[in-house]
Amino acid sequence: MSTSPGARTSPGTGTRPGASPGATADPGDERLRRWRLVLGGGDAEGTGRALTGTDAAMDRALAELYGREPRRADAKGRDRAGGLGGSAPSVARWLGDIRTYFPSSVVQVMQRDAIERLGLATLLLEPEMLDAVEPDVHLVGTLLSLDKAMPETTRESARAVVRKVVDDLEKRLATRTRATLTGALDRSSRINRPRHRDIDWDRTIRANLKNYLPEHRTVVPERLVGHGRASRAVRKEVVLCIDQSGSMAASVVYASVFGAVLASMRSIATRLVVFDTAVVDLTDRLDDPVDVLFGTRLGGGTDINRALAHCQTRIGRPADTVVVLISDLYEGGIRDEMLKRVAAMKASGVQFVALLALSDEGAPAYDRDHAAALAALGVPAFACTPDLFPEVMAAALEKRPLPIPPA
Repeated sequence: MSTSPGARTSPGTGTRPGASPGATADPGDERLRRWRLVLGGGDAEGTGRALTGTDAAMDRALAELYGREPRRADAKGRDRAGGLGGSAPSVARWLGDIRTYFPSSVVQVMQRDAIERLGLATLLLEPEMLDAVEPDVHLVGTLLSLDKAMPETTRESARAVVRKVVDDLEKRLATRTRATLTGALDRSSRINRPRHRDIDWDRTIRANLKNYLPEHRTVVPERLVGHGRASRAVRKEVVLCIDQSGSMAASVVYASVFGAVLASMRSIATRLVVFDTAVVDLTDRLDDPVDVLFGTRLGGGTDINRALAHCQTRIGRPADTVVVLISDLYEGGIRDEMLKRVAAMKASGVQFVALLALSDEGAPAYDRDHAAALAALGVPAFACTPDLFPEVMAAALEKRPLPIPPA
């Protein structure tokens, strides 16, 4: 999230700082206080509200970030604007202050704005800075983009930050993903001539209710519905093909976590491929999504055609394979060849899914011509949130229409 100069992140709701527990603030006074914190003071701000105590400290923390023009470089590449002082210790103190005064969700937005507006990315190469920040998906993306410049003294601290975010995401996403996809696999394996021990009695009764005989108080099962017996054998193959250009950082993080979750399911063979103008197969690292993330290289160009060519050669059972392309579709390779590969995979029986993003941020900027061309091939391209992804994968595994969110 970027913020225009002078505008501020709105302070969190709750009891007014400094107020006694259970006290009820005057609504008019509280409204003035909030406007004063948002507007930042000055002769023209119009509230006439003075700040003291904790409110004044919050105002100073906000002013350090939003009270200055964003940092810009001169013709020689030197920074021209100030912000947060000139040393890492002062920045670390500021990070500690905002964690004291604001809820975690607001802290994450302010950190992101500080990195974008004040050029603080390079300071994240220092261990004491990493100890002070609030870990989130966007911070992980920034650290991954700095990976090649990261000194050894910082690398372990950076991995610890990434590990915390990944562990939190796995706790949030893994159980529901496994349950949803296990159900999809079970449904897709149902058979219509089951052995007695494989009959799905609930679905069989539902399918034969029209054959109910009142005089005998029973249902005549003309059609038996069953499901395949549980097996440890691989039943489906999933290929995650992930664009690692800089704009896709959050998608790379989420896709790596989902890749690890899918790889933990014995009935799904999972392959994970990342690409820019080169293609890297990270399947052998899927047991640890942190290793996957540090195997990526955020930034650079895009060659979707080359990446799909690699994936195409790894598909052994097209009718049982789902390919998920996660990209903003800005193709730097051969456009017509890319589309031909998608068409060929679909013709062979592959379920092809195109996601413009896998994140909570909504649809990014993307190549609309390429999205339209994929749609013409029967492959709608849409942005997907992490919470929706299990449902999208379940639909793809069952070969039914995808749950595309409204535009």
